[in-house]
Amino acid sequence: EFMQAFWDVEEVQAKAIQHFASYIRDKSVVTSAMKTHVDSLKLQVDGCSLLLEILSQALEQDVVMALNENVTSSLLDTVRKHSENEELLSLVCTLLMMISVSEVAAENLRKAGIIPDLLSILRNFLHNEKICFSCCGVLWSLAASENVDQALLKSAVPVTSAVLQEHLQNGAVTESACSALWALSLQGCVTENEYEPTTALLLDALRMNPERPVLVKNACLALASLLRLSEIPALRFIMDSKGSGINLIKNVYYLHFDDPEVVENLCMLINEMVQYDDVVLDMLSQKMEELLSEIKSRFPSS
Repeated sequence: EFMQAFWDVEEVQAKAIQHFASYIRDKSVVTSAMKTHVDSLKLQVDGCSLLLEILSQALEQDVVMALNENVTSSLLDTVRKHSENEELLSLVCTLLMMISVSEVAAENLRKAGIIPDLLSILRNFLHNEKICFSCCGVLWSLAASENVDQALLKSAVPVTSAVLQEHLQNGAVTESACSALWALSLQGCVTENEYEPTTALLLDALRMNPERPVLVKNACLALASLLRLSEIPALRFIMDSKGSGINLIKNVYYLHFDDPEVVENLCMLINEMVQYDDVVLDMLSQKMEELLSEIKSRFPSS
């Protein structure tokens, strides 16, 4: 009302905006209200919406915002109290993904035991693209951090695979799920009986979304980490019923031949492939040496 009353006075408007900005930047005001009134669905939705606006503006302006345990604790309280409300969980999971890029926040989330909550949300709302996208993003951040319970991470593999299977045609969700599977495979959380189905899913992700560079990079890194572990995924890679992974690599390369990061990750995958004789024979039969020569000539200094 004050701003509206003096809308034409620049100094008044500037001071009012500064005052308002300093107030909303204090996230503890919002999270304290949310924590005190955790039973109120409307207050939780409004509080999450405001936090989302604050964090989004901070990201747009490249402002680093401190995220203490009170923020993560408040959001976890909201998740656990309103675990069946899809609209609210969609907001909260988006916030969790945004804050989990901070190592400190990710560690706070890990300590608070968020992984079982994330997996429960994914199981219950597997159809929700926004929730799946956000939860896989959080899983990627947590799996990449230290001191994570391996048993919990192993239980995340089938759930993440289910997300990937459900949303193969959604590039953004598939990209997020591939990044989570990559992080989980790096931690050695994919069990032997999951090697083949996980490899097949990652190949499907590449087939369905070959034009997305980040997805291609994540899928290639996940495949490379699986091939590093065993010959089982390597054989599935070349004998997949939907087509050889080698042909798929060629197709992906010609889509992204001018992107050095994608090509580098393709080469990392190829480097894992050549440790298996059967795969090498298949590579030779499909004249992969021609593609490798082209890569070498295109990137002589790499």
